Amino acid sequence: MTYVIAQPCVDVLDKACIDECPVDCIYEGDRMLYIHPDECVDCGACEPVCPVEAIYYEDDLPEQWSEYYKANVDFFDDLGSPGGASKVGKIDRDHPLVAKLPPQAE
Repeated sequence: MTYVIAQPCVDVLDKACIDECPVDCIYEGDRMLYIHPDECVDCGACEPVCPVEAIYYEDDLPEQWSEYYKANVDFFDDLGSPGGASKVGKIDRDHPLVAKLPPQAE
C-alpha cells in the first residue's frame, strides 16, 4: 500500500508535501507531483500538509480519481527507482492522464 496524489494537484504543485517527506519519494512532473510506490514508507506525513487535499492513502482514494493510482505507478516505468527525488530533479513530462487535462483553474 502507498499514498497517491490525485487530480487536485494538477497545475498547483505546492510542494509542501516534498518538504515533509522523510524519504524523498515525491517527484515533480511537468504539471503535478507523483509519489513513488516503491520508495514510499506509508508514514503519512505528506497528507495533512497538502493545501488542496490531493493526497490519499491508496484504499481511501475517491472513486472519481481512481485512475490516479495507476498514473502514480506508471509515471515511474521509465524512471525506475532512483532512490530519491532530489537526485533527479524536475521531470519534464507527465503521465498521459495528466498531460491531456485542460489547464486547471487556481
